[in-house]
Amino acid sequence: MDEQKLIQQHLANERTYLAWIRTAIALVGVGFLATTLHINGAQQMSRFGENLAILVSIASLFLGVMTIIGATINYYQTRRNINESRFVSSHRIIVFLTAVVILLVILVSAYLTFV
Repeated sequence: MDEQKLIQQHLANERTYLAWIRTAIALVGVGFLATTLHINGAQQMSRFGENLAILVSIASLFLGVMTIIGATINYYQTRRNINESRFVSSHRIIVFLTAVVILLVILVSAYLTFV
């Protein structure tokens, strides 16, 4: 099918991809925030707090990278589906990101509570 007829759908797909990339950057930002809190408060932080800060940092970096990978895969699958005039709901990436956000909220809440 001629891609010219599907310009709106392709542009929407690109905007969605960029929104996922912004989300991934925010996730990585949470990791940098935890690292900064860890470095600035290291004098009065317990060993548990240090481990929790490191866990939040590593988890957010990993989840940010996984979000970028998932968003890229989703972008190309959606692109193919647009060109083949198929609609497939993107429920997997929604479930993934919901789990990611819940996990980070729990980790950051634990960090703020116990430190």
